[in-house]
Amino acid sequence: MKKYVCVPCGYIYDPSVGDPENGIQPGTAFENLPNDWTCPWCGAGKEDFEPVEE
Repeated sequence: MKKYVCVPCGYIYDPSVGDPENGIQPGTAFENLPNDWTCPWCGAGKEDFEPVEE
């Protein structure tokens, strides 16, 4: 699954890790995150993330 980076702060959302502190289980694709999910570092919305080029 593709990783996504938060443009404002550089946080990388890694689907294999998820965001357990905020109730997102490992294996959750970025596209399947709730619409109100925000970056755990800076609070930016999903619209502020871009796919990571690997």
